[in-house]
Amino acid sequence: MEPSKSANLPRNMIENSMFEEEPDVVDLTFPALDPDEITYEPRSSRLLVRGLGENDMDEDEEDCESSARLLGMSFMNRSSSHRPSSSPYTRQSPSRSCSRPTARTMVACVLFLVIVASMTMVLYFLPGCTFTKDGCPKRNKTTPLELVYPLATNGELFPWTQLRLPQSVHPLSYELTLTPDLDNMTFAGIAVINMSVLHNTNRIVLHGLNLNISNATFKIGDGPASNVTVLQYKANQQIAVKFTEYLKVGQYCVLTLTYSANLSSTYDGFYSSSYTDKSGTKHILAATQFEPLSARKAFPCFDEPAFKATFLIKINRKQNYTTLSNMPQKIVALDGLFQDEFERTSVNMSTYLVAFVVANFSPISKNVSGTLVSVYSVPEKKEHTEYALEAASKLLEFYNTFFDIDYPLKKLDLVAIPDFLAGAMENWGLITFRETTLLVGKDSSPLEKQVVASVVAHELAHQWFGNLVTMRWWNDLWLNEGFATYMQYLSLQEVFPELQAENLFLSVRFRVMDKDALISSHPVSTAVVTPEQVEEMFDSVSYEKGASILLMLNAYLPGEQQFRKGIIQYLKQFSGSNTETNNLWDSLTQNVSEMMSSWTSLKGFPLVSVSRKGDEVTLTQEHFLLTPANASHTSSLWEIPVTYVNDSCSVGTFKVPESVKWLKLNYQNTGYYIVDYGDDGWTALINALSTNVSILTFEDRASLIHNMFALSRQGRVSFRRVLSLLNYTYKETETAPVTEALLQLNNIYRLLEKRQEFDLMSCMKTYILDHFGALMDNQTWGEEENLSKQELRSALLSMACSLEKENCTQSANDMFKQYVSNQTRRIPGDLQQVVFSVAAQSRTDWLILYDMYKQSTVDAEKRNMLLGLASTQDTQLLAKILNEGLKGDVIQTQELPLIINTVSRGFAGYLFAWDFVQVNWDRLIEKFLVGSFAIQSIIKSVTSPFSTQAHLDQVKAFFSSLQERGSQMRSVQEALETIRLNQLWMERNLSTLRELLTKIQSQPQKEEPGVSH
Repeated sequence: MEPSKSANLPRNMIENSMFEEEPDVVDLTFPALDPDEITYEPRSSRLLVRGLGENDMDEDEEDCESSARLLGMSFMNRSSSHRPSSSPYTRQSPSRSCSRPTARTMVACVLFLVIVASMTMVLYFLPGCTFTKDGCPKRNKTTPLELVYPLATNGELFPWTQLRLPQSVHPLSYELTLTPDLDNMTFAGIAVINMSVLHNTNRIVLHGLNLNISNATFKIGDGPASNVTVLQYKANQQIAVKFTEYLKVGQYCVLTLTYSANLSSTYDGFYSSSYTDKSGTKHILAATQFEPLSARKAFPCFDEPAFKATFLIKINRKQNYTTLSNMPQKIVALDGLFQDEFERTSVNMSTYLVAFVVANFSPISKNVSGTLVSVYSVPEKKEHTEYALEAASKLLEFYNTFFDIDYPLKKLDLVAIPDFLAGAMENWGLITFRETTLLVGKDSSPLEKQVVASVVAHELAHQWFGNLVTMRWWNDLWLNEGFATYMQYLSLQEVFPELQAENLFLSVRFRVMDKDALISSHPVSTAVVTPEQVEEMFDSVSYEKGASILLMLNAYLPGEQQFRKGIIQYLKQFSGSNTETNNLWDSLTQNVSEMMSSWTSLKGFPLVSVSRKGDEVTLTQEHFLLTPANASHTSSLWEIPVTYVNDSCSVGTFKVPESVKWLKLNYQNTGYYIVDYGDDGWTALINALSTNVSILTFEDRASLIHNMFALSRQGRVSFRRVLSLLNYTYKETETAPVTEALLQLNNIYRLLEKRQEFDLMSCMKTYILDHFGALMDNQTWGEEENLSKQELRSALLSMACSLEKENCTQSANDMFKQYVSNQTRRIPGDLQQVVFSVAAQSRTDWLILYDMYKQSTVDAEKRNMLLGLASTQDTQLLAKILNEGLKGDVIQTQELPLIINTVSRGFAGYLFAWDFVQVNWDRLIEKFLVGSFAIQSIIKSVTSPFSTQAHLDQVKAFFSSLQERGSQMRSVQEALETIRLNQLWMERNLSTLRELLTKIQSQPQKEEPGVSH
């Protein structure tokens, strides 16, 4: 899914899991200690270097940058080999030399057991005592004690206590018949579940949530069906059937459940949606979003990824609707209704991949290598589906070849849903999308096409990574999302090189490192149990960090095809099955597992420090954390594949002649680590860049900027050093370094604004315009075909206009007025957000833009209009747009996280947005699940502008008051840590910043060559 791991167990997870043993099995083996709970003594680490030969380079790379070498840096924690591999509390084998116990010892043991048994019986039969996990210290006349077995809704004991389902019964197939009533927003269903008994058991436990089960029957094999009672335990979202006699291993059985439910009013489960066409007519539809845990809201099921089965789906509908599901369909007429029966799935699927849509959409189709590829949309947007069909067709052919496994289904539908929260969802054979991520006009810009192609590439990759081979449990979500993200960028570079996806991939790697440098981050593979913890796995660590370590691994493996061969083996070996992370490493090569395990089991990433003495280069590593941490967080060691480049093309062992002036590690930023070169090393690199910008690749220049700001935020380097590096940017013209520098400077500018440091803001504005003003003035306002130049222009003009650079705001206002008077004059896609944001600062133009938003049918343009509307500094208009987003009539509620994010950036809106979230929290978590990506985004948006103790206390108090309504979320801990870091940065740098920027402002302006007036 596109959203838009050894873990430290959260407190609520520990509490929930304390008594979640399977009730009829007693296991006295103690659990292994959590690695994050073990305190280590601080110790230094040294990188052990072994040479592994050269990277493969293109033949035309003849400059010194082609001297990049791949060195396997062994960062293994050598003491780990002395630790036991399992729990320190595991049983020890008895010694062969132990003697037979004496008669006296045996008598004593028997007597002890008799006493214990007697005391247990006395305690058990004490009158008025409820036998509970808390014991019975006294009679309980007020609050009833919690039972070991929870109570079902009918008052009976529910036969299961754990959140994870028992493994005794496994589903083989489902037959689902659904009858949605879109007039009354309800649906009825019949679920026939065929199962196999794997272990003797007297219960069947599965999932069901908000389903009104009216009838249930059960039969074994070909025997008669009998009525059974279904127990429901809402706290764990489970239902169960208990039996007086045990089901036996090897038996087959069938459970049939008749039920009804309301269509969901949120964005998960089987939910209702609507859209209004050009004529003003409102159309109702229903769609599904089951990942991760919402199939249980649509039908009773074993709703865990490992319980794969086949599905036969029938949907009864009115004549004016059509239906879609994972497989092709045949239509049968019924009394007053039509029944669409879909073929049984030809593959075993996890429940979260099941999907169906009831709507009236229009398709365009194309046959690709035996698969019918179709793109569906509302009828009036059918003309915007052509690019998506072209992209899906080319990418499907690419993946069929690259994975050496053909897509296994007969059809592949891509459906644009008007009201859809996620960016897209990879349901097998029926991929659902937001309209903004699937539909583009014929004359859309390359930047708009890049968005669509990226999301399509991601979801198609899932048809292999996630659908064909699925992670066993959500702790390894990265096996789905990290791979799909990596393949998204790899495939675009191969199939659509003109979309220049490398800049986008570089940027997202920087952003995930910003998050992963927090002590509140988590490993790629993290233990999760509760629904909220599962929801929180859908974050940039699972997606972008997962993709980043795969990029690093691909660069490390020898030969161009080694990585591809490994993943083909992985897909073929585990086709139709569920896997864990180690299965992937073992498929790639035997040597990879030892190196890569640290990258998935440890949170964060390493800082590599470089020191030179003569011709010796010494590298050391430590855990890079923005927040100072105790030893338990700093003892992590990674095995790092280090690449480097220098100003001399001579490389042998990891020694460099003293004549080599500079050394740059992490060539083209393919590694997931940052580097500190020390004072001498940074000085050498800065001097080299000031002499010749092109001495490093644009990726290397961007990574130097990112690393320097990160080290400054940590306090390792001074802000004076940051500004020293940025001096070279007068000469920078490439997109990635410029956009990274502007983003970092803008973050500081906005923090100063929220602290009301207006004099410093003025100095910072002067500094930015002094360094980038010439490049800003050189940007044109007409159509631009080169995507990288579009990205550069958009970033530069957004910054220029936000700083109220006069020629920028004037050009934007002129373009908006021309557009209003003649809407056939299209604003270039990369300039729309800039133009609409400037226009929205005028109340009159804001109201005009609001009316245009309501009428627009071009989704990319509509989204840019919304960003403009949300950027106003008029508080009344901010209140209007926030409330409209919450209400969901004019502005769909799916856009509310985007609105809140944009409002929070502005000086007029950031406190307003924070207040809005506090007041409307309960309504927000009704729409967006606790822990979901939307809630994570909202929390980050409204708290990241804060940098004072007063705001820290406010945020802490509010989220503490929520309790089970969100207080335990990891994103709350990230928010608190970010505020502390902002506060610390201000305390550490404010006086230095004032001194430096005042000095710079007092200096004469540098001549800006090449400026067009």
